[in-house]
Amino acid sequence: MALGFAVAILLATVFQFSLIYSQMTSLEFRRSAQLLRREMDFLLSLPPDHLAYVIRERSTDDLRIVINEAGIFTAAREPVTGDLKEWPEGLVADGEMHASMMVPEEGAPYKVWFLADHLSDGRLLALGRSVHPLSEQKLMLRRASVTTIVPIFVLALLTGLWLSHRALARVKEMHEAVDRIMQGDIHERLPAGSERDDLHRLAGSVNRMLDRLEQLMHDMRDVGNDIAHDLRTPLARVRASLERTLAGPNAGSPEVLRDAIGGAIENLDQCFSIITALLRMAEIDNGRRRDGFAAVDLEDLARDIIDLYEPIAESEGVGLYGPKSGPVSQGAMMSSASPPQDSLSGTTFSGASFPAVPVVVQGDRDLLIEMLANLVDNAIKFTPPGGSVRVDVGCWRGHPAVAVTDNGIGIAPQERAAVLTRFYRSDKSRHIRGSGLGLSLVASILRLHNAHVLVEDAMPGHPTQGARLVAVFPVPGHGREPLRS
Repeated sequence: MALGFAVAILLATVFQFSLIYSQMTSLEFRRSAQLLRREMDFLLSLPPDHLAYVIRERSTDDLRIVINEAGIFTAAREPVTGDLKEWPEGLVADGEMHASMMVPEEGAPYKVWFLADHLSDGRLLALGRSVHPLSEQKLMLRRASVTTIVPIFVLALLTGLWLSHRALARVKEMHEAVDRIMQGDIHERLPAGSERDDLHRLAGSVNRMLDRLEQLMHDMRDVGNDIAHDLRTPLARVRASLERTLAGPNAGSPEVLRDAIGGAIENLDQCFSIITALLRMAEIDNGRRRDGFAAVDLEDLARDIIDLYEPIAESEGVGLYGPKSGPVSQGAMMSSASPPQDSLSGTTFSGASFPAVPVVVQGDRDLLIEMLANLVDNAIKFTPPGGSVRVDVGCWRGHPAVAVTDNGIGIAPQERAAVLTRFYRSDKSRHIRGSGLGLSLVASILRLHNAHVLVEDAMPGHPTQGARLVAVFPVPGHGREPLRS
């Protein structure tokens, strides 16, 4: 890295000197051409006799400073006057610049730019300007380049070594932190600093990933503990029931055995339901079912769920209302208030009737039926006899949504995030059947659909008078995920 940095600086320096070198040549050529043409135009405007005098006596005036060589020649290119004693090789009297080498009596040859043109009497006038000052400047530049190139390379090499050592030191610190993490210190994090450069930003991203992984590890440990706790209870009941059957006075009675087997099957079914729900959530979180997504009408979905759960709600003494039902009967929770309001946008759901325009989302119909069935089943379970449950379809801040509202025991504000996790059950609901996986399954299904569930009060400001759970979906065709309240 250091050598590459030094070579890059060296190449940049060589390029800079080369550019200066070429620019000096180009500038001097244009400057010489401008001066020669200006003097040529001035001399051509003079009378022939006076012109010869000026050329002959130019060593005593300012012309010598601008023009290094000057001479008048016959049409046959024989010298007439001036210090230019012979026609320069390669010079053409066409009013254009030509280069030629001059060989002095003493010293090395030098390059001269010439400009020649015809006089009015047929003779030729030749003017020359030496580039010897430019050669001296180029020589100085070459010497300066050779002199400075070594210090520049050494300085660039040292700077590259310092920068690479600094970068490698930071990488070494990160490697050491990674090694400590791999040895089991899950609380260790990479040195991220203030994240002002790419390396620090990368370390910050890795640290956030590690935070998420640590949280997932804690969640997995908690889930394992919850699974063990929830499976232990029904299995313990099975064992105790079987032991009582074997040790009881009527151990061989068919009725006793039948009751024991029935109780064991019921408890084992509870264990199987927990395991099935966990496997179901793992399958959903895998995300492979997105390939089969299609347009799903939430109104039709709600009608199917209402038809399915009406007998169950009736057996529990709970009123279930949806697309086929009229207004909630007088005395029910929702009859005393207007339809629930979206606290952010102020829009209302459809109330007792479903909207005329279908509310369509992209998703897996079977999973969405399972999601809505869990919401309705959960609402019926936590609603006392004589209560009511309503299913509404509409929009929430421009997003398709379906809401399930009940007037049961409600959900405390501090528990609204926890109820969506696995195996969570509040103290006031532990006497109600269930494993605490229904709403977590709902959350997994909605997460697969880039949606989420909102937990609100059925009556704002009264958390003990029912709950309202709203599944909010992205807008179809826009990929726009709904905002969270």
